[in-house]
Amino acid sequence: MKAGKAFTRSTCGAMALVAGLALLAVPPRAVAQNATSPVVQVRASGSVSQVLGRLKRMVASNGMMVMGELHQGKVIAMTGLHVNSETIFVGNPQVGKQLFAADPGVGLVVPVRINVFQDAQGGTVVSYVPPSTILGAFHNPTVDHVAQMLDGKLHNLVGMLGGQ
Repeated sequence: MKAGKAFTRSTCGAMALVAGLALLAVPPRAVAQNATSPVVQVRASGSVSQVLGRLKRMVASNGMMVMGELHQGKVIAMTGLHVNSETIFVGNPQVGKQLFAADPGVGLVVPVRINVFQDAQGGTVVSYVPPSTILGAFHNPTVDHVAQMLDGKLHNLVGMLGGQ
């Protein structure tokens, strides 16, 4: 999509349809979500840094960008606890524009946060909270619509990392 192009309802509808269809390409067990928790966790092949690198490339090739990084493992190491954990914040300025126009409070949620960490068994896990889970609290139909599209995009991206 060209920079500066305004999103219309039909554009968003088409994007949501494409995102929904793309989900069909993801293996059904690639993305796991516990019924009692909104957190989605996917086991991924490779180290935290390898998975993070693949994720960043996938984000860039899917019309989004990394807007920030949080090196949690390095920060928490100051307390004596050693954790291999990295978080990236991903988004698309045009999608953000639509969300912020609908409700500036969405800045609490967007850009979307994705965490990659090493679990207690030594495996690499990619986790996120589906945007619709949090953005639903704004009770705004435009925000809800875009959030559903973002859910599909994240599901697809993170699902492609599954495989361990």
